[in-house]
Amino acid sequence: MADTLSPLSFPAAGEQAFHRALKRAAHAYLADDHRYADAGRLALATLLLALCGGFYALALMQQQAWAFFGCYFLFVMMGMLLNVNVNHDASHNAFLRAPWANRLVGRLVTLPLGVDPDYWRVRHVEYHHVYANVEHYDLDTEENGFFRQTPFQRWRKHMRYQHLYWPLIAALSLPYIAWIFDWSDRLGKTPLHEKNILPGRGGWAVFILCKIGHLLLVLGVPLVLCQHNGIGWPWVLLTYTLSQMCASLLVVFLLLGTHWAQAEFYPVPEGTSMPHGWYRHNFATACDWLTSPRWLQHLTGGLNYHLTHHLFPGWNHRHYPALANIVAQLAAQHGMEYRCIGYRELLAQQQQFLRRMGQP
Repeated sequence: MADTLSPLSFPAAGEQAFHRALKRAAHAYLADDHRYADAGRLALATLLLALCGGFYALALMQQQAWAFFGCYFLFVMMGMLLNVNVNHDASHNAFLRAPWANRLVGRLVTLPLGVDPDYWRVRHVEYHHVYANVEHYDLDTEENGFFRQTPFQRWRKHMRYQHLYWPLIAALSLPYIAWIFDWSDRLGKTPLHEKNILPGRGGWAVFILCKIGHLLLVLGVPLVLCQHNGIGWPWVLLTYTLSQMCASLLVVFLLLGTHWAQAEFYPVPEGTSMPHGWYRHNFATACDWLTSPRWLQHLTGGLNYHLTHHLFPGWNHRHYPALANIVAQLAAQHGMEYRCIGYRELLAQQQQFLRRMGQP
C-alpha cells in the first residue's frame, strides 16, 4: 500500500451539458424538500436503535444458550442495519444537517460493529468515492494477497477458487476493517496519515475509548452476565464471532457486485489527470440494482442505487429512487450508459468477474 498518493483530476470536456441538465432536474425535484433525512427516516433509525438495545438487553437476561444466541444475533443485525441506513448517510453529512451531529450519530451506531467511523468516512468519501476502481487510489480494492479484485493485481494459485471462497472473505471484511485497517490508518501506515484524522492526544483517547467500548459492549458485559446465568464463555465467543461474520457478509452482499458488474478498472495514469470525465468514470465503474421484492429497498440504505449514490453522495438515500429515474432519463439523452439490473443478474455478473480475476 502506498504511503502517499498525489491527487488526480478528471477533465470536464464533453460532460458540461449533462452536468447542467442533471443539476437543474435535481434542483427542481428538491424544490420543496431538503436533502437530509425526513421524519420517516428518523423514525426508522429510532426503531432500529430501540430494537438493537432491546435485543441486547434480552440477550443478557437469557439463561438458555440458544435463546442468548438468537437475541444477541438480532442485536448485531440491528446494529448492521443502523450502519447501512444511518451511518452511511451520516458519513456523507446527509443524515442530519449539522456535521458534528452526523459524527456523533456515527460514533453511536458503529459501536456494535467496532469500526471507527472517522477513518471509515475518510476512506469511503475521499478515496473510494473520488477514485472508484482506480488502482491504489480506491482503498476498498487494495491488494491483499487473498482476493484479486482488479486485473492489475498479482495473481496467486489459490485465486482460481476465489469465486468459491469469497463468502468467507466477505464475512471477515468488517472485522478486518475494525482491527486491521483502523489500526493501520491510526498508526500512519496508509495514505490517510495525510488527512490528520483524530489529531493529538484527544484523538487517541477517542479512538482507544471507542475500541474498548466496543469490546465491553459486545464481549465484556455478555461474558460476565452470561457466566452468572449459566452460559459458558465458549458459547459467548462463538455467538460473537458468528454474529459479526454474518453482519459483515450481509453488508458485503449489498455492496460487492456494484463495482464489479461489467465495470471498468483503471491503472494509475501517467500524469495527474484521468483520461475521461468524472461522470463517465462513475457510469463505467458502478451500477444500480433493484431489490426483489421492491419493499426491501427500505432496508438497504440506498446501497442498491449505488451509481445514483455516487452521483449524489450528499443526498439522503430516501431520494435515490426518484434521482435514479432522473439519471436514467438524462443519461439516454446525453449518451451516457446507465445500468440498472436485477439482483440475480448482479450476482451472476459478480461470479463471472470473480472467475475472470481468478485466472492467471
